[in-house]
Amino acid sequence: MAPGTARLRRIWIKRAHLGVMDAVTRATLVEGRGLIGNADQGGRRQVTILAVERWAEAASAVGRPIDPGVRRANLLVEGLDLEGSRGRTLVVGACRLLIGGETRPCERMEEAVPGLEQALDARWGGGVYAQVLQGGEIRNGDEVRWEDATTGGVAGPAPSGPSVTPGSTTGP
Repeated sequence: MAPGTARLRRIWIKRAHLGVMDAVTRATLVEGRGLIGNADQGGRRQVTILAVERWAEAASAVGRPIDPGVRRANLLVEGLDLEGSRGRTLVVGACRLLIGGETRPCERMEEAVPGLEQALDARWGGGVYAQVLQGGEIRNGDEVRWEDATTGGVAGPAPSGPSVTPGSTTGP
C-alpha cells in the first residue's frame, strides 16, 4: 500500500439478525438502504465499518490474534482513523457514506473473546456506523478516503492517533 493510501480490506454481509457474517470480495451499496443482501436495511446503521489498526490494538490487548469477522462489521478498512469521525463523509471506491457515530462494543464481543469488549471500548475501537449517501459496487482493495467538507473534494486518510471533532460525543 502506498504511503497515505487507505484501502477497503474486507467486506461481510449479514444474512439475518444475529446471523452468520459472509465474507465477500465485492458488494453493492444502495443509497438510503445499505448493502444488498444484508439483514440491516435502512435506518441510521446501514453499514458498519471497522479499522484494521484499532482491531490489531484490541487483539494485542487480549493477548492473541482474532479474526476481524468476530466484530460483525460490514467493512474493514486499513490506513484510516475512524475515531471522532461523526458527521464526516467517507468515500469507498465511488460510493459515499455519512458517518453517524461510534459503534459501541457489546456483550457479544465478550462472549466471543474474554476481554474483547473492554479492549474495543477506547478510541472508537468498535468502529463506526454510516448511512449510504451514494451507492454503487465496492470491492476489496478499493481506495478509501475522507471527503473534504469545505470544498466537496477529497482529503487523504486521517492522521493516526486521537482526533477530536468539535461537538462530537462517543455514543450513537
